Amino acid sequence: MLEKEINLNRPKLHFSPKSNWMNDPNGMVYFEGEYHLFFQHNPKDTVWGPMHWGHAVSKDMITWEELDIALFPDQLGQIFSGSAVVDWNNTTGFFPDKPGLVAIFTHHLPGVDGERDVQTQSIAYSHDRGRTWTKYEGNPVLTDPKIVDFRDPKVFWDQPRNRWLMVLATGQSVRFYSSKNLKEWQFESKFGDDVGYQNGVWECPDLFELPIEGTDQKKWTLFVSVGDNPNYDVGSKTHYFVGDFDGTTFTPEHEDIRWLDHGKDNYAGVSFSDIPDSDGRRIYMAWMSNWRYANEVPATGWRGQMTFPRQLSLQTVEEDYFVKQLPVKEIEQQAQSVDVIESKLINETQSHQIELDEESMDIDLTLNTVNSEKIMLTLVYTEGEQTVIEVDCLANKITLQREHYGKEDIPELFNKNQSMPINGESELNIRLILDTLSIELFAHHGLATLTSLVYPEQPCKKIVVTSALGDLEIIKGRLMTL
Repeated sequence: MLEKEINLNRPKLHFSPKSNWMNDPNGMVYFEGEYHLFFQHNPKDTVWGPMHWGHAVSKDMITWEELDIALFPDQLGQIFSGSAVVDWNNTTGFFPDKPGLVAIFTHHLPGVDGERDVQTQSIAYSHDRGRTWTKYEGNPVLTDPKIVDFRDPKVFWDQPRNRWLMVLATGQSVRFYSSKNLKEWQFESKFGDDVGYQNGVWECPDLFELPIEGTDQKKWTLFVSVGDNPNYDVGSKTHYFVGDFDGTTFTPEHEDIRWLDHGKDNYAGVSFSDIPDSDGRRIYMAWMSNWRYANEVPATGWRGQMTFPRQLSLQTVEEDYFVKQLPVKEIEQQAQSVDVIESKLINETQSHQIELDEESMDIDLTLNTVNSEKIMLTLVYTEGEQTVIEVDCLANKITLQREHYGKEDIPELFNKNQSMPINGESELNIRLILDTLSIELFAHHGLATLTSLVYPEQPCKKIVVTSALGDLEIIKGRLMTL
């Protein structure tokens, strides 16, 4: 545990709990004008402990109201991760009068006297927009004693087949199940044997169709988070697969491992259910931390925050499909002021400073890198604290260095550089969402992302743009104060 507590304000843009511990987002659903965010929560400590479902609602995914705890542990175990849906057609029989919410979650019962843990799937329902919940008397609704890691159900309505589908994390694979009523489930198929990243337990899957930009087509996309393995310098991360799903079997179109985010602090991300067709977006949020050090980062009565919500799509690159993610458009509504950054020419002797005067900012830069070999964006917090974003135009990669905080006891993985590949185009777009304790970096208009926690003594005061080798042109830029 870090001895030194950092006296910082809460994140302004990112959800954090009123008090104590938070990890994975759960039960994300839109219903009757509200976005619901449930989350893994230990209400009695700032470290991971007996899991409950915390609960918050929002009209715009930015300003959140934290409500009472939704689900408490019981005789079947703690309340691990899961999802929530609107039962529009009363398939469960819980809603004879009007539609309501159903939560599908993992019951986790710790083993005693040397026995192994037991994980089963259960449901609960709400008639009052998620304010109170009733657990189904027939819980659990899905069990498999042969599988130890059997958790994190993500459920969605399969319209063509008039049924519910569940994707469930099962060790180092996922399994698909179907149901007519959310109570009785039938096994459909398994995916993941010898595919993807196998050096950690698979968790928090999500399956959905994403639009292909520039077309009227969609492709199925499967998100799978992978837990920490101390033998590797990855920590916990999320990878994805793009492919086809016929209602029973998922078939990927690629064999390479594709990380959803190249930073250390984007994990367990899942998407909102029941976004209206009139909206049509696929929106997701993730837990902004890493299991390697989540219990050890600085805390002042609370610990844990979510990423800013992002809209997802697919972009075609050389006849292949890659996930693209950008902050949801609602961020524009937060703008207190918008300033244009004029065209600038930068070289080894002439840098450019972008002065910042708020805790949260949205900085969007378009750079001409054709004559520059290395670019540095230095985020300055105090005289001795900075984060350096280095663009290597020859190696085609961006590296974020966050070790310059002068603090001891930060876990080793926290201090390791974070890098992501970029394409070799001469025009480079970089967008930074800065908050009190975090950096979310989007390159190539969201085709590459890197999410990182930071713990300086005060918010970022300025960004210094330099070109280490050759001339750099800032073609255009926008600075939005939030």
